[in-house]
Amino acid sequence: MRITPYTRRAALTGLTASLLLTSLVACSVDEGTGSGASGKGKQQITFLTFETSNLTPAYWDAAIKRVTQKYPDLTVKKLVAPTADRTAYAKQLLASGQFPDVMIAVAPTGLGDAGNLYAWQPDELKDFQVPDGGAIGGKVYQLPANTQSIPVVYYRKSMFKKAGITAPPHTYDELVADSGKLKTQGLQPFVVGGGKDAFPSVLPLTGTVATDVYKKDPDWMVHRREGKVRFTDPTFVGALTKIQKLARQGYIDKKMISLDYAATEQAFLKGKGAMYPMGCWFAAAGDKSPIKNDIGVFNWPTDDGSVLSSGYTGGGLSVNAHSKHLEAAKKFALAFQLDKSNLDNSVKSDALFPAIKGYTPPAGTGPVYKESYDLWQTSLKQKATVKAFAWETGGDALLPGLDAKVHAAAQDVILGRKSPKEAAAYLDAEWEKAS
Repeated sequence: MRITPYTRRAALTGLTASLLLTSLVACSVDEGTGSGASGKGKQQITFLTFETSNLTPAYWDAAIKRVTQKYPDLTVKKLVAPTADRTAYAKQLLASGQFPDVMIAVAPTGLGDAGNLYAWQPDELKDFQVPDGGAIGGKVYQLPANTQSIPVVYYRKSMFKKAGITAPPHTYDELVADSGKLKTQGLQPFVVGGGKDAFPSVLPLTGTVATDVYKKDPDWMVHRREGKVRFTDPTFVGALTKIQKLARQGYIDKKMISLDYAATEQAFLKGKGAMYPMGCWFAAAGDKSPIKNDIGVFNWPTDDGSVLSSGYTGGGLSVNAHSKHLEAAKKFALAFQLDKSNLDNSVKSDALFPAIKGYTPPAGTGPVYKESYDLWQTSLKQKATVKAFAWETGGDALLPGLDAKVHAAAQDVILGRKSPKEAAAYLDAEWEKAS
């Protein structure tokens, strides 16, 4: 249930999309205690999921079964998005009259505010820590089930030791200085990819926007929607400029930008770089790796060394507002989201921070997850958190389609194809088009 693929926009079009759509729906299987709508008193709902190396078919089947065992009147037809971009796929299903009854981690912007998603009521959100998480116009269309810290900087302790770095950086100047020490020792400072997934390129920018823009104005994105601020404002251009300088100094390797998400992760695990800015979901892979005890964690540092974490709460299930079995769909979504075993498995499989009242992670979590979780909790207790730029999904989100433009702009700055001012002007122009 990670938030990450919200922002991967690789829409399928034409005949290819139609063929994928037909084959996927035809191959979907019933999960639960019945054979579908034919059983007396049973109601069949469709559930759009996605699969990753962490979230396997077996993971989803087991999670669904826990709910259908509790509610034997429900049967579930599982649909699997053909790409990481399940938001685009959900919109295709909507256009073809096959919009799922329930879907997970589908960005509500452009769907909920158009009346296609059910607006959860306050009493239905009483168990959630951030009941207004991802709200659009005051309405919540996606259960605010998980918090994820984005980015966290994962680092190899052994590489830091080799470069004579005794502790992770607390200020941005220390981050730059440590990058220089690593480079001097022949070690690549950062692993930053992109490739066909694109989104890994934006993580350093998410960090600098948090420390340089959102720290000063936590509602900056809301103000951008109101036209009160622009990407070409000095603070945002300054955030882009920091990324440009890291690339110009070789601290971000331009050649790695061609690596997709999986290859980027493997590059860090195989020692191709010392630092890896990524969402906290990486902790799942980190804890499964043989180097888990060599991986440390720190937040993208502020200029003054003050504590700050950026993250976002959302990522849960949404329900088709026009479902023929609306009550059944709602019942399934809430039961799925609040089931303790499902929450525990989301921690173990995808390193989520469940945002459910009274929830604590299971005992025995790995060192990478524990350190990531503790880092977020420290910032939370100090009220030192801001939202994660380019990962918001509600009324504080980028306009629909702009996430891909932001990814492209970040890559252009890293690769030297655009200056920070040019990239910012490009984003303002694309914003006007999307408006």
